[in-house]
Amino acid sequence: MKFGSAYFINGTAYAGKSTMVRLLALKYGGIECGENYHDALLPTLDRAEFPCLTYTRDLEDWHDFIRRTPDEYEAWVDGVTKECETLELRILEELCARGKPVFVDTNIGIETLRTVAAPGHVLIMLADPEVSVRRFFDRPDREKQFLYRLITEEPDPAWALDIFRQCLMRINSRERYDRFARSGFPVILRDEARSEEQTLALAERIFGLAP
Repeated sequence: MKFGSAYFINGTAYAGKSTMVRLLALKYGGIECGENYHDALLPTLDRAEFPCLTYTRDLEDWHDFIRRTPDEYEAWVDGVTKECETLELRILEELCARGKPVFVDTNIGIETLRTVAAPGHVLIMLADPEVSVRRFFDRPDREKQFLYRLITEEPDPAWALDIFRQCLMRINSRERYDRFARSGFPVILRDEARSEEQTLALAERIFGLAP
């Protein structure tokens, strides 16, 4: 199945994917599928079918979340990504039938995007892997600040923070970055000197939306 009215943005953390999805949807009267938009289905998911997504839903002690090893954390993130792809494909079938452009901050993998996205409808946005690790707790959103508080509550906060940073380094590795960069899809690299409006103009040209 091809989602002809969907425009997909994938890539690394802190690259500006959600911002671009929001701005594009606003400018073109489209449907915004922002970061983790599939969470709307989370309460109804079967734990046996979606063990990684329901891990946090059913977690009793959130300290267990930050105590995982880098191997455990990486395996969980990869599992979440695969499960999110399944949900996104279900959701997008209905959204694309509404007759509006759909702008998606997506977890759908590169190989699947080759089969479901229309030509010219995939953009990769990348930030330096070190930025994703170094600035993880800089954002004021509640989830990240909640995790930081949990780390400070650990018996050895410095050790706990170091382990969690190792987890972040694993999922924001240069290997993962290069995989996106070499996907064959158009790429926008994060540039602090470039404004949101300038980045939006780049995305519009890549998607063929600019006049």
